[in-house]
Amino acid sequence: MRAFYLASALVLIAFACASPELKEMEEKTMTRNNNIATVKQFFKLLEEENIKAFAELYAEDGKQINPYHSDLFPAEIAGKANLYEFWKNVPGNFDGMQFPIDEIMPFEDPSRVAVKLTGKIKLKDNAGTYENDYLCIFHFDDAGKILEYHEYFNPLTAARGFGLLDKIK
Repeated sequence: MRAFYLASALVLIAFACASPELKEMEEKTMTRNNNIATVKQFFKLLEEENIKAFAELYAEDGKQINPYHSDLFPAEIAGKANLYEFWKNVPGNFDGMQFPIDEIMPFEDPSRVAVKLTGKIKLKDNAGTYENDYLCIFHFDDAGKILEYHEYFNPLTAARGFGLLDKIK
């Protein structure tokens, strides 16, 4: 029994004297895990159509960047208030949205996370389903808020799905 207490004391001493590198690695792991949880929450809140809570995931100066907007969507939406204004009416245009995640790919930098997913949006009036593949890249601030959300998708699929082929540039 005495050996057990001695071993336990040695483990506690070793833990208390852990190297700064180990502590930094633990902090990075915790940050990465928190940011991954936020990414999952991001898509869950969209599915639940809770745009108010969704917008709260962003930093005040957070932004959404749509590199393949093709003039169908804004190239960039900057600021939490503007993001809320952009997104608040989106769920009302559809009869449901699903965003099943295929893969979460954390970067070495724990403030960045990439996600591969498929958007499945049920169109109103039984007009069918719009589906597109997405690659999304999130960049978080130190408080775990979204600074940048980059959304990559096939603009031709989007234009076809929403009857906007004539608008694409």
